[in-house]
Amino acid sequence: MTTPPAPRAPTREGIADAMRKIAEILPPTPLLRVEIGDSVLWAKAESLQPIGAFKLRGAWHRLTALSEEERARGVVAVSSGNHAQGVAWAAKRLGIAATIVMPNDAPEVKLAGTRALGAEVVLYDRPGGELRDDVAARLCAERGAVLVHAYGDPWVIEGQGTAGIEIAAQMTALAGGPPTRIVTPCGGGGLASGLSLACPDAEIVIAEPKGWDDFARSLAAGEIVPVGPNPPPTACDALQTLATYPINFAVLKDRASPGLSVSEAEVRTAQRFAFSRLQLVLEPGGAVALAAVLAGKVATDGRTAIMLSGGNVDPAAYARVIASLD
Repeated sequence: MTTPPAPRAPTREGIADAMRKIAEILPPTPLLRVEIGDSVLWAKAESLQPIGAFKLRGAWHRLTALSEEERARGVVAVSSGNHAQGVAWAAKRLGIAATIVMPNDAPEVKLAGTRALGAEVVLYDRPGGELRDDVAARLCAERGAVLVHAYGDPWVIEGQGTAGIEIAAQMTALAGGPPTRIVTPCGGGGLASGLSLACPDAEIVIAEPKGWDDFARSLAAGEIVPVGPNPPPTACDALQTLATYPINFAVLKDRASPGLSVSEAEVRTAQRFAFSRLQLVLEPGGAVALAAVLAGKVATDGRTAIMLSGGNVDPAAYARVIASLD
């Protein structure tokens, strides 16, 4: 695995700058009041972003920070689909050529969405093939392009943190104060890192699919621990990262609570809850934080926020989940 360079550490000041830029082009996503048992919680519906996920926040902040010379050389990103679409969306709006390295087993809806936004898609074989970061590094070297990493990039982390700025303002208005706790899906840790910096007084609780809980094990070990050999299959394609990067671990090692994991069945239960109770479509990876809360794995209070991070689903698979056939 090739670790991208970190030219600087992400900062709360950088998140404020990202928020200014994002507020110029997008409204805040809704914060929904949710009753689960006797608790009232607040769900941040990032699934309602124009690309169906929070990823365009980081992509927009990163691409707008490029110099004119860098923009002319284009960008390369690696993603199973949501970061891909975020980068493609930002690149199209800014007139930047974008190449996205995606696994050949990525959901067709994400592949189609990325191509529809004008990005070039380069496929790689996820199980046993060339490492995706190596593919991206080769393309950057060949084309002189700038790598826009999905989570190991300070601008991307800051952009994702703008969701936390919105949550704090919305909860102050609706719940009497900023969040005391934020439960968030976690793959590489870009979103969790940004939320941690944006909401320094909130507990950050990360949720991962079982068998892909490398960040939780890294927190427990005090050092980065990769996913073990032969991890189990998971519907949470957006969270299949092999290991976090130092830039993310440095932010979260003293901030995040011990991580937790959820089963595939718990994820499906959360998808059905979101559909029936919130009228929202959530992809599996976007539902893991809600799954953890519904399963009783997280302590909650009236100022607990839940990140609903994405809603790009495979239609046939989603229909089976909603019909309780899968």
